[in-house]
Order: sequence, then structure tokens, then C-alpha cells
Amino acid sequence: MEKNLKDNPLGTEPVARLLRQFAVPSVIAMLVSSLYNIVDQFFIGQAIGELGNAATNIAFPLTISCVSIALMFGIGGAAAFNLSMGRREKDKAAFFIGNSVTVMIVGGLLLCLTAQLFLKPLLTFFGAPEDVMPYAGIYTRITALGFPFLILSSGGGHLVRADGSPKFIMYCNLTGAVINTVLDALFIFVFHWGMAGAAVATIIGQIVAGTLVINYIRRFKTVPLSRSLFRLRWNYVRRIASLGMGPCTNQLAMMVVQIVLNNSLSYYGAHSAYGQAIPLACAGIIMKVNQLFFSFPIGISQGLQPIASYNYGAENYPRVKQAYLKALTYAFMVAAVAFTLFQLFPRQIIGIFGEGSPEYYEFAEKFFRIFLLFTLLNVIQPITGNLFTAIGKPAKGMFISLTRQIIFFLPLIVILPKFFGIDGIIYAGPVADGIAVIIAVCMVSFELRQAKYQNRGKDGI
Repeated sequence: MEKNLKDNPLGTEPVARLLRQFAVPSVIAMLVSSLYNIVDQFFIGQAIGELGNAATNIAFPLTISCVSIALMFGIGGAAAFNLSMGRREKDKAAFFIGNSVTVMIVGGLLLCLTAQLFLKPLLTFFGAPEDVMPYAGIYTRITALGFPFLILSSGGGHLVRADGSPKFIMYCNLTGAVINTVLDALFIFVFHWGMAGAAVATIIGQIVAGTLVINYIRRFKTVPLSRSLFRLRWNYVRRIASLGMGPCTNQLAMMVVQIVLNNSLSYYGAHSAYGQAIPLACAGIIMKVNQLFFSFPIGISQGLQPIASYNYGAENYPRVKQAYLKALTYAFMVAAVAFTLFQLFPRQIIGIFGEGSPEYYEFAEKFFRIFLLFTLLNVIQPITGNLFTAIGKPAKGMFISLTRQIIFFLPLIVILPKFFGIDGIIYAGPVADGIAVIIAVCMVSFELRQAKYQNRGKDGI
């Protein structure tokens, strides 16, 4: 173990410095990735209005599907790679990279084909009202063509980061986002292509980012990657999938919740003063703004991953604990700022994405303040779940990922509206958040209490 630590800075450099080195580019990459949806939302809101914003919300579950594949085989591949490198198993580590890339490409192609063949049934299932369906159909059919590149740019970024090049993926995603933003303005306001213009701009940015990742993989630094490493071997794929199951499950849970949420907002909105389109449009914007904030804790957790994985593989468990607590500290600092903005300036934030009726602003302000009430504590769950994944405990990571979305929030958005109407959907958010945070704290506290005993074994932090 001592030799391992001397050979790799992950085992010797100060934890705070390492975390900043890996987390800052990861946060920027996540922010840039989130901007793909935010930029479309901004330009569509200005040019088309509520129906266009509602359409992007309807299409969002397919984007979440892409991210779930990217996280399963990106984070899973990166964790398996770093664990193997910490154990000095370089040959095995190389197979994890090659197999991760292959599965991501295949997954993107299959998802694209599914969206093209079953577009209307999917959008109906996602909760699209009749007046929103045409906009959602145009947008989704085009953006589906970019799914393989979206998965590669997102999931491949974790592999690049595991190779010790976090800044590259930051520049890669930044390039794609800048292209998307410039082309959005050109296609929507100059060429007047509407929803199609936003979709075309999005996939061009994704194609550029995905191509850059492919070029990097061809020149991987840590281990040489020959063509044979990209042939699927199911023992490696199973290990990758098991390690990436936690973050993937969280995304799939988000997709299921998004579908149920869209249908509930549409149904109960129609029975309220707001109508169907306003709740769909407002919720879509607010979810994506919250996703922008979550770029920070998720990026920090991704920066934590190589540090935790390597040191756990090298049996340096106190260092894993130190990195986790430092990651939480950074995340809490950002969450305090986000909480203040969400509570004090909801109208100003929602106003960035276009004008609306008094009912539109009324619903948006209420949704912002109540639904995101526990913003300050919500950072605990993703960082804790990713920690368990990083140290090779995917079952615990998966359970933590499921608590908020599936176990608590999903039943609540079905049950509470039966008693409180559309307000029940809004209050379901903080109730689910509070319970999920308590469970995550209990689980990680138990692990951390065992830390002082773990230098004698490999089964905890």
C-alpha cells in the first residue's frame, strides 16, 4: 500500500487541493451540461412562450434516459478503473474503459431508434396535452438524433476525469454549450426556425462535444487502449453496471417521477385556476434551474469519486473519510447561496424565461419557495450516494438514490393531490427531501463511526 500511495498523487496530495483540482472542472462541466436545457428554455420562452416551455418539459424524460445511461457506464467505468488502478491491476483497468465506451455508444443508438419509432406514444405517456404535442414532437424527433453524442460527452467525461484530465472535459462541454447558445440565437431569432431551430442547435453542440471525447479516448494517457479492449466482455460490463447502478437508478427514478409529475400537473392543473400549460411550463423551468444548482453538489461528488476510489482500493480509509467531509463542506456553502436566491427572488428568476400571466407568476413563486424549501440539505444525498458507489458499495448508493425519488416523492405526488389538489404536488417535494436526508445521514454516520476500525480491513470507510 505504501508504494501505491507514493506512485499516485491521489494517495499523497492534500485532500482539499485534490478535491478542488477534480471538482472545479467537474462542476463547470456539469454547469455547461445543464446549460444545454436552460439555453433552449430561455430562447424558446422568449420566442414561443408557455407552450414551448411546456414542450421541453414533456421531452425531458428522454434526456434523463440519456443521462442515466451515461452515469451507469461513465461513473461505473470510472469507479471500476480507479479501484483497479489503486490495486495495481492495470490490465483489468483498461478493459473497464473500453467496455464502458462501447456500451454507451450502443445504448445511445438504441434510445435514438426507440424515440424515432415510438415518438407520439412516448410523448402521450409523458403527459403531453393536445396543444403542446406539436411543439414537443418537433423538438424531440430532432434532439433524439444527438442521443449517442450526448451520452458519450456526459458519460465519457467521467472516464476522461478518471484518466487525470478533468480540465479537458470542462473545455469539451464548454465548447458544445457555446456552440449551442450561438446557434440557438441564430436559428430561432434570425432564421425563425422555432422549436426545430432550438433542437438543431442542441444536437450540433452535442455532436462537437461527443467527438472531442472520442478523440481523447483514442489517446488515453494512463493505460494504452487497443481495439480488443472495446469488445464487450460481460464480466466487465456487469461490474461496471453494478458500480454505476446507484447514480443511474437516481436518474431513472427522476425520469419516472418526471412522467408522473407531468401527468399530475396536467390533470390537477386542469382542475385549478392555473390550467394545464402553466403548471407544466413553470415546473419545467424550476426543475431545470434546480438542476443548474445541483451541478455543484454533483460535480463535487464526481470530483470526490477518483480520490475515494483510489484510496479505498489502496486501503487508506481515513483519507476517504476526510475527502467526503471536505466535499460536504464545499457543497453546503453553495447550497446556502442557492437557498437564499430561491426564497428571495423566485419571480425574478422565472421572469428570465419569458413573460406570463399573473397566474403564471403566482404558481411559479409558490412552486419555487415551497418545493425547494430544503435546498440547503439536499446536497447530502448525491454526495453520500456517490461515496458508496466510489468505494465499491453500489447497493447502498442505489438505495440512497432511490429514497428521495421513488420511495417517498413518487407516492406523495400521487396521494397528496387527492386531498390538497395541485398544492399537494408542491408540498410533496420538501416532505420527500426531509425524509431522504435523514436516511442518508443515518447511513453515512454509521459508516463513519466505523472508520477508526477500518485500517484493519476493506469493508468500510
